Amino acid sequence: MPSSKICTSVIGDGGWGTTLSLLLSRKGYEVRLWSAFPDYAKLLSEKRENVKFLPGVPLPKEMRISSDIREAVDGSDFVILAPPSHFMRDVAGRLKGIDLSKKIVVSVSKGIEDKTLFRMSEVVNDLLGKNILLAVLSGPTIAPEVARALPAMAVAASADPKVAKSVQEIFTTETFGVYVSDDIVGVELGGSLKNVIAIAAGISEGLGLGTNAQAALFTRGLVEIATLGMKMGARLETFSGLSGMGDLVTTCLSAQSRNRSLGEQIGKGKSLQEILKGTEMVVEGVRTAQAALLLGKKYRVELPIIEEVKAVLYDGKEPLAAVKDLMARRHGEEITLGV
Repeated sequence: MPSSKICTSVIGDGGWGTTLSLLLSRKGYEVRLWSAFPDYAKLLSEKRENVKFLPGVPLPKEMRISSDIREAVDGSDFVILAPPSHFMRDVAGRLKGIDLSKKIVVSVSKGIEDKTLFRMSEVVNDLLGKNILLAVLSGPTIAPEVARALPAMAVAASADPKVAKSVQEIFTTETFGVYVSDDIVGVELGGSLKNVIAIAAGISEGLGLGTNAQAALFTRGLVEIATLGMKMGARLETFSGLSGMGDLVTTCLSAQSRNRSLGEQIGKGKSLQEILKGTEMVVEGVRTAQAALLLGKKYRVELPIIEEVKAVLYDGKEPLAAVKDLMARRHGEEITLGV
């Protein structure tokens, strides 16, 4: 299919949704970007810049911006769902009644739904049925870097190899590489749970605990994610790849990571409420910490780092006390990703 005939709808005007709209537009595809708010859709159309979520990056005049979801989706070949995870149910619900039978739906949101503990693909299936052509896209992809066309790689996962291949083809550019996988569970969990570990890494940085502590957090955090993931049906090797270790390292180390930045501010003495009041950005790891612990209980998996992050965020625990409790745990034979 010639690129000029491919039409893509990006549902969600956050930093990542806007970035993917730019990537697809630069490939020559027709792109419709949907915003939930009519006033902001109008502002985006007029200013041709997402001043809230991707400032300083011009939006091409060819990109259509709308707050009418039916208009945004009508006639498109790909529907990319990019809302914050806690809005996925509402946003996907707006697509009910629209014929999606010939469209490929791609979830690019990272998170766990609070009440149901569903991954994002499960939320989409719950609302739109299990017969839709569905894939997820995840990996170490900091939005401002992708928007600047700096090199990055991700993974497209689907139960249908043809769907994964189609998603790979539409997103691949000279600077954005895409691998394929059929491990949707592993790819989604890696992308979701790493945000909580990144908050821990930020707290460690804010406390000035040094490089050794950071390395321990990355390593043990990845084991926590993988252990829970395997209990939920994911494959171990997925967590050593782009959507596992790759995404974890990027989110823990990048100064542009919202989760790491929040953790660093907490480590320096700010309260969660104070930090969240000062940003319009969604910090996914804050909600995911609670959901992850509930998943741990459900599948009988210990998640000590995530447990301490939750205690700091929600229970008023002092960050240094959380560190001491982690260090006081009995350390027996090391469990690694090779086990």
